[in-house]
Amino acid sequence: MTSNALTYAVHIADGMPTTNADVPPDQRERSWSPTSSILISSEGEALLVDPLFTIAQSEGLLHWLNEREAPVTSVYVTHGHGDHWFGLGAVLQQYPGARAFALPEVVEDMAYQSSPEVLKVVWRAWFPEQIPEQLVLAEPLEGEVLTVGGAEVRPVRLGHTDSDNTTCLHVPDLGLIVAGDVIYNNVHLMLAASDADGRAEWLRALDTVEALAPTAIVAGHKDPAADDDPRHIEETRRYILDFNSGVRRTGSTLELYEYMLERHPSRINPGALWGSCRAAKG
Repeated sequence: MTSNALTYAVHIADGMPTTNADVPPDQRERSWSPTSSILISSEGEALLVDPLFTIAQSEGLLHWLNEREAPVTSVYVTHGHGDHWFGLGAVLQQYPGARAFALPEVVEDMAYQSSPEVLKVVWRAWFPEQIPEQLVLAEPLEGEVLTVGGAEVRPVRLGHTDSDNTTCLHVPDLGLIVAGDVIYNNVHLMLAASDADGRAEWLRALDTVEALAPTAIVAGHKDPAADDDPRHIEETRRYILDFNSGVRRTGSTLELYEYMLERHPSRINPGALWGSCRAAKG
């Protein structure tokens, strides 16, 4: 995983149970998907993308970084969902010289996701005693480019995917896209916040990523056993198109759920699919 002076490595936090009581009929609990954090390194500096979520995930991430002797000098957050950045404070405490960045609109979303109301109703409700007490926001990125070892790393605005104001990170020297949540890799997509217009915007975002012609894509939610092949662009597209078809052809949450499982039986975390079907069908 190298190109010139740059390398990248991926740490994946396992999926975990939630307290969400709306459980699919074929499951015993509602789970959260595995989530990735990506380290882009050059000699003497490193950029960490999406510093994960819970206290336990932060501990695992810091252990991984320590084992690699990673010189973390900056952090980038792809979008506002808390599962991708609530661990930022722990990383900055471990690396006090590092700075964290996100696009300005993402920083606004981070503030919303960490507001007392959202923390109470969503994050602390679903993950009791697992969310850090002190949450630290990223700084708004000035300009359009980050650098690692002199190489450009470019945030790409993607609009709505599984939420608003999402981005990916393009690393041209590595042919790499750090995808955030625009690509899901053998994990059921979270479509609960994406109506028909939102799914159409997500499809356009996939076109944007595809036009960058990456040779590797690291998805924000990925099967730990899966590769990072660019075909996951098309597989994500196929999933959304199948969901669109299923919404038209089925009459209930359960029918849509079964329709999608027939077409995507091997994807991880059917609870995410159940939430998507519930949002589409009520």
